Amino acid sequence: QVQLVESGGGLVQPGGSLRLSCAASGFLFSRYSMNWYRQAPGKERELVAAISNAGGSTRYADSVKGRFTISRDNAKNTGYLQMNSLKPEDTAVYYCNARGSNAYWGQGTQVTVSS
Repeated sequence: QVQLVESGGGLVQPGGSLRLSCAASGFLFSRYSMNWYRQAPGKERELVAAISNAGGSTRYADSVKGRFTISRDNAKNTGYLQMNSLKPEDTAVYYCNARGSNAYWGQGTQVTVSS
């Protein structure tokens, strides 16, 4: 059974940090690129960060460059999104996505940045 399970979301004050994790199972994670998306209320889902299957290539949305870092550990079948200097506008549900011969989605984890 294919699963992507996000964790690590929560409530954090502006300027704080969170690290999201995405645990994959049921497919060969190392052959898939991995992406983090987010969707805020009333807005479309947007791509936040992406990483190639071996981790050698990354890219970021302009809004998070210099603050967020995407990484992966293929030995653990897990991807990560380190989020620093969080802003209220980062508040959203964050989803991980694995893309290869198929596309898989996690259920999402809520991130709320508020004082």
